[in-house]
Amino acid sequence: MLRRALALTVALATLVAGLLLAASTWPRGASAAEPTGAVVLIGTGGIGWSDVDQKSTPNLWLLLRDGSSAALSVRSVYSNTCPIDGWLGVSAGARAAAPRTGREPNPADRPCPATPVVADGSVLQWPSYLQAAEEERFDSRLGLLGDTAQAGTRCVTAVQPLAAAGGARRDGHIEQYAEWSGEQMRQDLNGCPITLVDVGSLRDPDDVAGDEGVEGVEGVEGTRRQQLTEIDTRIGEVIAAGPLGADYVVASLSDAGRSERLRLVVARGPNFGPGVLVSHSTKQKGLAQAPDVTATVLSAVGLPVPDAVAGAPLTVDPAPDNSQQRAQARLTYLADYDQASHDVHDLVEPFFTGFAYGQLAIYLLVLLVYKGRLGSEHTRVTTLSRVRTISVAAASVPVSTFLANLLPWWRSPVDMISVLAAVGLFVAMLATAALRGPWGRWALGPMAFVSATTMVVLAADVMTGSRLQLSSLMGLQPVVGGRFYGMGNPTFALFATATLLLSTAVSSMLVLAGRRRAATLAVVLIGGFAFVVDAMPFWGADGGGPPALLPGLAYLVLAVLGLRLTWKRVLLVAVAVVAVFFLIAGADWLRPASSRTHLGRFLQAILDGNALDIVIRKGQQNLDILLGNAPLTLLVPAALLFVIYVLARPTSWGSRAMQRSYDQAPTLRAGLIALLITLSIGFLINDSGVAIPAVGATLAVPLIVSVSVSYLLDEARAAARTRTADRQR
Repeated sequence: MLRRALALTVALATLVAGLLLAASTWPRGASAAEPTGAVVLIGTGGIGWSDVDQKSTPNLWLLLRDGSSAALSVRSVYSNTCPIDGWLGVSAGARAAAPRTGREPNPADRPCPATPVVADGSVLQWPSYLQAAEEERFDSRLGLLGDTAQAGTRCVTAVQPLAAAGGARRDGHIEQYAEWSGEQMRQDLNGCPITLVDVGSLRDPDDVAGDEGVEGVEGVEGTRRQQLTEIDTRIGEVIAAGPLGADYVVASLSDAGRSERLRLVVARGPNFGPGVLVSHSTKQKGLAQAPDVTATVLSAVGLPVPDAVAGAPLTVDPAPDNSQQRAQARLTYLADYDQASHDVHDLVEPFFTGFAYGQLAIYLLVLLVYKGRLGSEHTRVTTLSRVRTISVAAASVPVSTFLANLLPWWRSPVDMISVLAAVGLFVAMLATAALRGPWGRWALGPMAFVSATTMVVLAADVMTGSRLQLSSLMGLQPVVGGRFYGMGNPTFALFATATLLLSTAVSSMLVLAGRRRAATLAVVLIGGFAFVVDAMPFWGADGGGPPALLPGLAYLVLAVLGLRLTWKRVLLVAVAVVAVFFLIAGADWLRPASSRTHLGRFLQAILDGNALDIVIRKGQQNLDILLGNAPLTLLVPAALLFVIYVLARPTSWGSRAMQRSYDQAPTLRAGLIALLITLSIGFLINDSGVAIPAVGATLAVPLIVSVSVSYLLDEARAAARTRTADRQR
């Protein structure tokens, strides 16, 4: 049987490689149009689609109506992005930031750095920018845009100092530079194929840090509306004076203050007609990230996009026409991106806090019932039944946070109430189906139903674009800019937990029926499907997930087969995990650079010698999370160690309390150990890995409680029937 299991593993790896290689030849949507030979990047900051309307911003409205648009994630090194950070990001095509000075521990609370000074064609602060980029370990190559243009014999003109920081070469020199001048503007804007213009950044007087003050547009101080009007006017002036036949890209590259939000990007020209911009780096229609701007500028003038650019050229999903009605519909669509991401970002922490304390209350209730301190003998059945219902409902919450995005809850004026109502609606539906369906009579039935539902919903979502995950309470946060598609850490934790619990329930049923081989095959098929969905770059695109999921699945397969876990088998599993990871990453690396996910980019970093910086940065993030919010986050590794102790000592009180469940579900203990293996490895090898066991527990613990309570409920009912029969005698 071990040989068969190994053969299935090899077959799975071969299937993965085949799918990846085939995917490299699949069409990837609209391709970038032929370059026109000229592009003008108009950079601003602090402006989102909710700021745009026909009356206050007529030029931005015309660009929206006649051009292609998207919401823009501007997240840089820090949680908020300053104007200079946005322009340095254009220069590098990746995350970059100027050094910030101040005593506040949170960099977002420090004033933004001053505007750079340009003298004799060079940015004087450039050495400090280079040093900051090296210390931040984001592998940001400042000057990449300027160097690429020079290598391709395309000159770059920058208007205003911030734009000079975006167009400077590696040595800090800008080829052509001009200050804002109405008389010379047409000449300045028609000198080079690539023109970068800073028209000023909106700074929110109520949101800027410390004593920064508000100097949004040079020479303009005032309210948001006054700054917005002036910026819009300057955008119109640049377009009117710019070269005919050029592509114009307007990008809001920074935040308006300390608060992070999605901003806007819109393009109009021969390559950008009416429609929605499509980003092949976010794999989303209408949602781009800042490095896409660099890639688009280079592509527009026929230059290759270097591998170091973390974005891809923006393409267009065209609209039928440029009518006012369609423009308004696009504006609503894009504003929804920003509103949902902004609202949910502020709700995540209170939601998790309330959910965590709610679950602790459930566990306390279970303990009191188990110890006989809650509910009399006569009411014990009722109490246990209610605890089971509450546990199943709690386990239905995670997947319901994704399904809630089927409803536009963010349009409600009271977002917390609306999102909780949406989640509650799906919780009620799923819990009712789990408990009232034919599987509800079986102790593991609700666990199997909720796990299967969670697994199917998340798999279907990542296979169709990850739209349910975007701006969900337990999913991806576009405003953070960490991930825009596939399996993030919380999603993987739920997906892996659901996979292992479903495999446990199905295998227990088959083993009880004497069909051990069928149980093994079921685990391989369920786990294999989950592995493929999680690992595929065009679906889950998860680098840290498969190495965590595969050992857990391997342990469960061995346990179902009745084989002991020897050191030799542990070594074989470890080698298989490493081999499969590099197989997937290698196949992804073979694809074009613009189509690679972070798996292929990590392999490229290994080849470039920069992989250690990535590993150190991710490890530091995990350590900062653990130590920064002590003692609460330290409970995660402590809880993992406690569970290891309980499962490793069959005579401990915790295992004795679960023994009834183990007797009735023969693979349950093995399934819990497999889950512990996966969550522990996920915790150790992923950045922000502390979220993996914490989120996995939100699904696993209530389902395990529901199973244990089900067996206690059966005993209580049997005892009640016995007492009734005794009284009747």
